[in-house]
Amino acid sequence: MQHPPRRSGFTLIELMIVVAIIGILAAIAIPNFIRFQLRSRSGESRVNIAAIRTAEEAYAAEFNRFQSALLAPASLPGSDRAAFTDSGNSGTNFSTLGWRPEGMVYFQYEVVTGCSGGCFFAAAQADIDEDGTLQHWGYHSPQFVLDNNGNIATTNDAPAPTTVACTAAGMANNTASACDTQSGNTHF
Repeated sequence: MQHPPRRSGFTLIELMIVVAIIGILAAIAIPNFIRFQLRSRSGESRVNIAAIRTAEEAYAAEFNRFQSALLAPASLPGSDRAAFTDSGNSGTNFSTLGWRPEGMVYFQYEVVTGCSGGCFFAAAQADIDEDGTLQHWGYHSPQFVLDNNGNIATTNDAPAPTTVACTAAGMANNTASACDTQSGNTHF
């Protein structure tokens, strides 16, 4: 007597175990992936602020003063990128400065000048995770002055941005950095 061929397959328990394992892996991987995306999006601000700093230094070399630029784009992009539109009039915009980001942006950018045109503060803000808490990044150029001995001394009296909530207190000099402990990787 010949036995019919035995069919092999997965039992329902085996399939449920595989589904449970995939669910556990997804529960671990998806939040980490989202945090990674948010960190990479916030990197845009540091790169663009560094580019604004370079544009400001080039502008100052030619015109002997720094250039202000009003907040642009006018509305906060959120978690989706928005087209960069320069919102200021000629003389108070990024076009006068000679800077424009490549492509679309997650952040709004602003530059204010002070110290009789001898210093500036570049700042950026975004809500890329759309939780209602804004990220703030900035760069402040210290004002270069001479001390009593004729040596270069710096003071951190660059003006604060008018729209972006960012001040020089606690920020590193000559570095694009987070304006507060809520911004940056710790926020995610």
